[in-house]
Amino acid sequence: MEFFNLHTHHYTGSSGILELVNQYPAEFDAAIPTYSIGIHPWKIVVENVTAELQVIEHQLPFENCLALGECGLDKRIEVPFDLQLEVFEKQLLLAEKYRKPVVIHCVAAFQETIALKKQLGISVPMIIHGFSKSEELAQQLLDNSFYLSFGKYLLRNPELESVFKDVPNDRFFLETDTIEEGIREVYQLAARYRNIDLETLKQTVNTNFKKVFKTPAV
Repeated sequence: MEFFNLHTHHYTGSSGILELVNQYPAEFDAAIPTYSIGIHPWKIVVENVTAELQVIEHQLPFENCLALGECGLDKRIEVPFDLQLEVFEKQLLLAEKYRKPVVIHCVAAFQETIALKKQLGISVPMIIHGFSKSEELAQQLLDNSFYLSFGKYLLRNPELESVFKDVPNDRFFLETDTIEEGIREVYQLAARYRNIDLETLKQTVNTNFKKVFKTPAV
């Protein structure tokens, strides 16, 4: 593995890239070699939750299911927040049961996410994907043992450079999510921002991958 893409919605099968492809229970594709699976808060439908949780629990034990997610909380959508909390909590407990990391979607609900982690005693790695917020919030999440993944906003918002540079080497990942640019472009910018060569960055991310995902997938 040369590059690890922590979160993408587009499987490319490109040589040298390990892609953690986001999958939804209702649209699960067994042909995708490495994936995460979860109920996104945007996609919560009350009458489907039980069946979708069963699909997730069925997939989690497999080695090529590297993580649960993306799942999480979003205060800017119409899905009732209490329902989001309930579905998120159930998924976190499944991740803990099967010892799988969690890829988290979080919009305007970081304090609730931190509180839920503490309340449930979640010990598996929790990764905030697509981080785009302040240094203060980044530090608060790091202090509570979260990992941060950077991608789209790193490319789009130059002000995020200072936040990204201050994240410790052992606490970040890189991703593409839904952008057209490839993971190589994200790595190239990330290496420039951290003032290191590309090979050093690859080694850093690979080390983090092995620590967090504990998988023979590489």
